[in-house]
Amino acid sequence: MVLARPVEPGENRKTADGHRKADRADGGGRRALALRLALMAVPLAFFAVFFAYPVAAIVTRGLRVGGQWRFGRIAEVLTDPATLDVLWFTCWQAVASTALTLAVALPGAYVFARFDFPGKGLLRAVVTVPFVLPTVVAGSAFLALLGRGGLLDELWGVRLDTSVWAILLAHVFFNYAVVVRTVGGLWAQLDPRQEEAARVLGASRLSAWRRVTLPALAPAVAAAALMVFLFTFTSFGVIQILGGPRYATLEVAIYRETAQLLDLPTAAVLTLVQFAAVAAVLALHAWTVRRRESALRLVDPGRTARRPNGPAQWALLWGVLAVVALLIVTPLAVLVERSLNGPDGYGFTYYEALKSAADSGGTFFVAPMEAIGNSLRYAAFATVFALAVGGLAAAALTRKAGRLVRGFDALLMLPLGTSAVTVGFGFLIALDEPPLDLRASWVLVPLAQALVGVPFVVRTMLPVLRAVDHRLREAAAVLGASPWRVWREVDLPLVGRAVAVAAGFAFAVSLGEFGATVFIARPDRPTLPVAIARFLGRAGQLTYGQAMALSTILMLVCAGSLLALERIRTDRSGEF
Repeated sequence: MVLARPVEPGENRKTADGHRKADRADGGGRRALALRLALMAVPLAFFAVFFAYPVAAIVTRGLRVGGQWRFGRIAEVLTDPATLDVLWFTCWQAVASTALTLAVALPGAYVFARFDFPGKGLLRAVVTVPFVLPTVVAGSAFLALLGRGGLLDELWGVRLDTSVWAILLAHVFFNYAVVVRTVGGLWAQLDPRQEEAARVLGASRLSAWRRVTLPALAPAVAAAALMVFLFTFTSFGVIQILGGPRYATLEVAIYRETAQLLDLPTAAVLTLVQFAAVAAVLALHAWTVRRRESALRLVDPGRTARRPNGPAQWALLWGVLAVVALLIVTPLAVLVERSLNGPDGYGFTYYEALKSAADSGGTFFVAPMEAIGNSLRYAAFATVFALAVGGLAAAALTRKAGRLVRGFDALLMLPLGTSAVTVGFGFLIALDEPPLDLRASWVLVPLAQALVGVPFVVRTMLPVLRAVDHRLREAAAVLGASPWRVWREVDLPLVGRAVAVAAGFAFAVSLGEFGATVFIARPDRPTLPVAIARFLGRAGQLTYGQAMALSTILMLVCAGSLLALERIRTDRSGEF
């Protein structure tokens, strides 16, 4: 016989209250999940239609002939000696570029994190300019410095174009800001008192740094290294301009097979290889970012920066300034100088020539100067698209969740590493039939540019959204505000600056998108990067000077955008 336990006074009421709280929690969890899925719907649809569908279409077109799959073509391409040479060069130049970038940029990351000096904000914007420039402009800058008739050729008779050294230096130039912002952003938030405590306990300066600071920085260094590897592994514009016919990455090989040889099966196989490599790199990157977010206690960056103290620190500061001057400022300055150095001396001859279509030697159907207006209009629309899609995606990712959301986060990064050539050509193949017959529409260009802008919007807005105190949202919800009103009246005022910064980055990277745009920009509506590449592809002093002039204009627009961002930006965490 089982004896029933007497019920204490009020116990039934407590039990009922507990059940009601559990029910409310379950209901709130279901509503939160439904809201998250609703926020993810638009980004997922956008990526499905304008990323997955075009890529799948071109791969299918290449591997399926006469209604039958030709999977044997994969083995044929992968065992071809020419393919193996391309794979080998793609991998080793990416590894070499990553190692060289880390060696050159890590001292700069320390200086930006720990030192406070006049002009720091301006210098921070300057080192970021190369990253938002199109790779074709980076190639143009180094061509003006290292190529035939370049500065080194005139002074000492030294030419490095069509050499691997020019490619490696251009990659360091392009990716310097990735290391400075990713590693330096975390370094500025590490509490220096931990290293000081180790030294008080008897550790040397080197030992304290190796045992305390380096383990904390390791995830950020790994994340920066993986991003640099990703960008150099998929390098296109730099290799096209500086590598010549001798060197080709997978991206360049895909372009040649697609646009020049019309060999879609080979291009499809190379696309799959690159896609697999990029997916592996992004998975590693996501893991390192999660380690960095969960394992460290960070402090306000404003408390860690000090004026340099002692000869060693001043020497380090001046050394970093010298590297920035030689590696970043000099190529950009030479670009400007070449744009002004006309056949009759210094002046605006090349800029004046941009106003006439007749002077372009049949390269364009319109005056090249119109490329400036085209690029600005396309980039403006692309920024709107990227903000809409990226903003919804960042809101969906605000609260950490399981594998589904982490997979969604990785999906948003895929366009940064997937062949832009494949995406652009896929647009032409896939989006040419109702209900998405967009092949002749101008909107194709900003849509392709928005694919590249979305990851920057997400990476810029997400740290700020996660920093918003969730209790503010809960208080608003308790007072009866709908989820949309909570977002409008709580989140949006707090992240207004982040939205502006995200818009600036999206605009800058959209302005410089080249790989996809080169396929889909109409001849009568070229963008600045496409116009620059076409000028560089033609012989003659005039077309070379016009390419330098357009590159200078694009550089100044990007630099102006970054300077404006530095003035409105308050949050220094995150990668960008």
